[in-house]
Amino acid sequence: MKTIADFNFRDKKVLMRVDFNVPINANLQVSDDTRIRAALPSIKKILNDGGSVVLMSHLGRPKGKVQGKLSLRNILSDLSRLLGQSVGFIYDCVGEEVQKSVANMKNGDVLLLENLRFQPAEKKGDEIFAKALADLGCDVYVNDAFGTAHRPHASTYTVAQFFDTKMFGYLMAKEIKNAQKVLHEPQRPFTAILGGAKVSDKILLIETLLDKVDNIIIGGGMAYTFHKANGGTIGNSLVENDKLELAKTLLEKSAAKGVRLLIPADSIVADNFSNDANTKVANSDEIESGWMGLDIGQKAITAFSEVILQSKTIFWNGPMGVFEMESFEKGTKAIAYAVAEASQKHGAFSLIGGGDSVAAIKKFDLTDNVSYVSTGGGAMLELFEGKELYGIQAIK
Repeated sequence: MKTIADFNFRDKKVLMRVDFNVPINANLQVSDDTRIRAALPSIKKILNDGGSVVLMSHLGRPKGKVQGKLSLRNILSDLSRLLGQSVGFIYDCVGEEVQKSVANMKNGDVLLLENLRFQPAEKKGDEIFAKALADLGCDVYVNDAFGTAHRPHASTYTVAQFFDTKMFGYLMAKEIKNAQKVLHEPQRPFTAILGGAKVSDKILLIETLLDKVDNIIIGGGMAYTFHKANGGTIGNSLVENDKLELAKTLLEKSAAKGVRLLIPADSIVADNFSNDANTKVANSDEIESGWMGLDIGQKAITAFSEVILQSKTIFWNGPMGVFEMESFEKGTKAIAYAVAEASQKHGAFSLIGGGDSVAAIKKFDLTDNVSYVSTGGGAMLELFEGKELYGIQAIK
């Protein structure tokens, strides 16, 4: 991997793709600056070497139209404060005005371009738009946006072909290294914890993991498809009826490969999808009509935690229940604490990947108690599914 660590940026202008797709609140303020902070080491390396940086990113889903709420102008003050210096901004990302601004940059300067996705050509991976980005006047292309590395967009993929000197930033390199450590050099036992709503979203992931892990723990709404496939009754719980045969096949495959596939023995069930619903505990395969499973129960927590605490490598993608509601957060919280304990007390390497798992780790204030929290949910998933990411391919 060619990374910025091996390069001296003195007198170089760098076009750098970052992931500043951060949440913006109603007052147009950044409500979580994690992704901005994650890019700082790479930006500072270039500046400390004596180079200058042109930063480009997307924000939200403007669908090719200019939207004030999604202007990167809204993150400028946070970026300047965190970087400890003034950052320039221009309300465009290509064209003569931008070229002039880049030409006027001195060593140590930072310029932030407007939201790339205000241009429909960005998501199309358009070659003319990518060439316009490459023609801004920069010497080096750096990709440090792991969160969009799985997209063949102009700024993450197409633009790289127009640069002779291109490389990964620190964050991108760290993400790839940690994923490869888990995928190719796991210490055993290796446990994958998968949650979320649908089996269909995780088919490829489960198939790939069956050849790599010792245990797969299944939680969240997807667990009830497995229970129904086993002949259980699941009441009004979430289910994909067209995936019952697939769930059966996955259970058979895991048994044939000697992989333990654990589904929750019990659930916290509710008579309504609401924090104020009536709740009770039920066996996950004996849920009455009118009731739905919204969290794992204590038996499941105990069984899952036991496996996690014996593991030396842990990959977690997806919550155990509707943890956003306080009434149904206990299962996800308990698993988060088990992963943290395995990491802190038993020396396990834990990788948290995927938006909801990351949100859970943050909610329970355990970010510093696990080994690595990925900044890219979709990108991390595709890596684990065995796909080569466009953003990685373009640099290689």
